[in-house]
Amino acid sequence: MSKLVGVGVGPGDPELVTVKGVKALQAADAVVVPVMDTGERGRAEATVLHYVDGAKVVRVVFALNERTDRARREAAWDAAGEKVAALLRAHERVAFATIGDPNVYSTFTYLAQTITELVPGTEIVTVPGITAMQDLAARSGAVLTEGTEPLTLVPVTAGATVLKDALEGPGTVVAYKFGRQAGEVAAALRATGRIDDAVWGSALGLDEEFIRPAAELDGGALPYLSTLIAPARREGGRGGKL
Repeated sequence: MSKLVGVGVGPGDPELVTVKGVKALQAADAVVVPVMDTGERGRAEATVLHYVDGAKVVRVVFALNERTDRARREAAWDAAGEKVAALLRAHERVAFATIGDPNVYSTFTYLAQTITELVPGTEIVTVPGITAMQDLAARSGAVLTEGTEPLTLVPVTAGATVLKDALEGPGTVVAYKFGRQAGEVAAALRATGRIDDAVWGSALGLDEEFIRPAAELDGGALPYLSTLIAPARREGGRGGKL
């Protein structure tokens, strides 16, 4: 029986791939990395190449940036699924490398659903990876949660209104994929009084890493894979939320 392993390789810093993740990549007969149809090397591929020989890496095109043309997106997904299915028919173990974690807004989720239909009986497992919000928290000093605080994760591709609703609630709010709507994000932070303690970052762990206070957001477009942390309002001193 073939096995498809979704491996989270973290937000970009190759040192943040777990030991279990490295072992899963090296044990695979083939390692699939998602690329856009423009062909440039993505973060997942760049990270994987620190641990496995390039001859074992298989680039598969996904419509990662297609949000308007559903037919084109579906056609790309079908083609990608067929290519991975062919690998699984030829090999016992195939790994799929995804940035962050394979169970958090990952391409792997959709691929796994497709493979279940195309190659029945395939065992599908995942290896967790460090997420961008964890890396940004570590690099910026922002504390994600204390005591009884909730943590809300919002993809801004769902709309800035969803983010504003979360910011009006309790606890820490993390926003993903907000680069193209940076102006709306800044407006939501200011409207809810949450901008002063918030921080954003992009390209974490890479040479082009950028981490700044959210108060410096000027409305200009940011990299698509930007991450924002708006910490909970904390009063009462140490242990105030216990």
